[in-house]
Amino acid sequence: MTYISSDHEDRPRSAVKLAILGLGLLALAAVLVLLGTWQVHRLSWKLDLIARVDARVHAAPVPPPPPADWSKVNADDDEYRRVTASGTFENDRETLVTASTALGSGYWILTPLRQADGSAILINRGFVPTDRREPASRPQSRPTGPVTVTGLMRMNEPKGMLLRSNDPAADRWYSRDVGAIATKRGIANAAPFFIDADATSNPGGLPVGGLTVLDFPNNHLVYAITWYVLAAMVAGLLIYIARNEIRLRRGK
Repeated sequence: MTYISSDHEDRPRSAVKLAILGLGLLALAAVLVLLGTWQVHRLSWKLDLIARVDARVHAAPVPPPPPADWSKVNADDDEYRRVTASGTFENDRETLVTASTALGSGYWILTPLRQADGSAILINRGFVPTDRREPASRPQSRPTGPVTVTGLMRMNEPKGMLLRSNDPAADRWYSRDVGAIATKRGIANAAPFFIDADATSNPGGLPVGGLTVLDFPNNHLVYAITWYVLAAMVAGLLIYIARNEIRLRRGK
């Protein structure tokens, strides 16, 4: 039987190959460390976000920003702020937005609330099931007099990442795009945000409010640990190769 020597497997690598391999592993380890550090920063940001939102939703309600301050409204400072607004619902401009909730599939009912100063805020009054989408099936749900609504400020939704595009021409809505809805319904002086109504019961029991989802996935610590462990493994491989090369050279 012919024996094939494996001595070449125990020969040290050339300086060029060793340099390329070493630099490649160092670069990979550095990238992994950067990814882990980025996740640590994301963890800090997420914890701060959760704390801010928790403080806002449990704070006493305040009036919504007036038209003069609408240009300053932004998600970092205002999203999920608890507010109370008063006015009259313009029920003839009601809009149905497709919804999937803990209560099943159906629609959000968005109705403009005309305030005393002439401005309007779209109110997400809550959820109705598919078989109650027609106003005639829930006549009590459309109050005609002055009302007061308490809820959470929400930012405009031109299109969600996982949502279909709205089709204003066909009056099909999948996200709460207040600008497009205001244009379609002819809502003058409409705010660039909307309000998710709280769980206060509406006449007849519909729409059902208080269904705002306050869930912020926070897996950043797990991701950070994963990246750092991978970086440590690459560093360990680099150390092993270096020690092996030293051993081979000393044994020559």
